[in-house]
Amino acid sequence: QVQLVESGGGLVQPGGSLRLSCTTSGRTFSVYKMAWFRQAPGKERLFVAAIKWSAGSTTYADSVKGRFTISRENGKDTVYLQMNSLQPEDTAVYYCAIQAIGTRDYTFWGQGTQVTVSS
Repeated sequence: QVQLVESGGGLVQPGGSLRLSCTTSGRTFSVYKMAWFRQAPGKERLFVAAIKWSAGSTTYADSVKGRFTISRENGKDTVYLQMNSLQPEDTAVYYCAIQAIGTRDYTFWGQGTQVTVSS
């Protein structure tokens, strides 16, 4: 059974940086995309960034463009989210997800990691 484990969250001051990691295990299918989503308290889960596993091309939500960078390490089945210039509105639980080749949606999700931006 595939498992996604996020790490790297924590408390950071405004303007600071964090790097999230998401490592996959037990995968028996090919990945089309991996992505990061986030969910703030009382709000819906929103797309943050995605990367096509084979091509490495990336997409970002407008709210994080220029501040966040998604990358992957194929040999380790790991995706990263480098977050710079963090602001209080970035506070949320961050989730990674996988869209398998041949599917239309993100089917596999991690448990999430908390990111809190506060002074």
